[in-house]
Amino acid sequence: MFPDEFDYYEATSVDEAIDLLAEHSGAETELLAGGHSLLPAMKSGLSSPDVLIDVGGIDDLHGVSVDGDTLVVGAMTSYSDLLDADAAHKHAPAFAAAVGQVGDEQVRNRGTIGGNLAHADPASDLPGAALASDATIVAEGPNGEREIPIDDYFFGMYATALDPGELVTRVEIPSAAGAAGAYAKKPSPSSGYAMVGIAALVETDGGTVTSARVGANGVLDHGVRLEAVEEALVGGSLDQESIEAAAAVATDGIDEAMMMSDLQASAEFRATLLEAYTKRALRATAENAAPRAAD
Repeated sequence: MFPDEFDYYEATSVDEAIDLLAEHSGAETELLAGGHSLLPAMKSGLSSPDVLIDVGGIDDLHGVSVDGDTLVVGAMTSYSDLLDADAAHKHAPAFAAAVGQVGDEQVRNRGTIGGNLAHADPASDLPGAALASDATIVAEGPNGEREIPIDDYFFGMYATALDPGELVTRVEIPSAAGAAGAYAKKPSPSSGYAMVGIAALVETDGGTVTSARVGANGVLDHGVRLEAVEEALVGGSLDQESIEAAAAVATDGIDEAMMMSDLQASAEFRATLLEAYTKRALRATAENAAPRAAD
């Protein structure tokens, strides 16, 4: 199926993109990043923008760097480029682990970090990892630049704290160079999207967990932190007994009536998957923490 006709603009700078958004504010306007979500939606008729603004070629939005104790990821950085950056694995282990499980190689070569988080598909792999990594979304619009803490970013299915006329310019992640992280998901057999995905980031001192952040996607209509799991982990160790106990409370604080239920999985089954994949993510985190403890 072919998409409906639309006007196409290629922005060469962030300022130009913002100006184009303002100029076409009265029309149905979409930003084009990697296109792996938008273009299929346009071809199927689920999305029919009047105006398409391509921001994928803006040089300032590409790249991975370290600024002090912060990992800085340009919004148009592809999944593959992030995975090629050693700094991403060092400073954001849970986030990098989730990026490594996005789609296949072709998708990772074209899809972008900022496009994923701006689209906010609850079944994509990055919402939970961004929450576990305590990321900050940096957006720019007609009123300038602002920072959005990830805990305040996701509102619902495809809904975020971004204002009309804004675009994501970068993602900032506090360095977790001393922590261990992992991501585990139950992929949909048909699409590879996460029926449930769990990202965990844990810091330990002398074998005792001092800090834990655990994020989930595919469970509700937006990414969510599993605070009961985090609380169960802190103060204990990452041994099998502690992992079992923490995973057992994965559904605490989550209303099963609000869990996603579709042809892939019922809410009840997702609750079962949530506990099982929390356990898998924590086991993988413990395995990743072991070499650090040995060092």
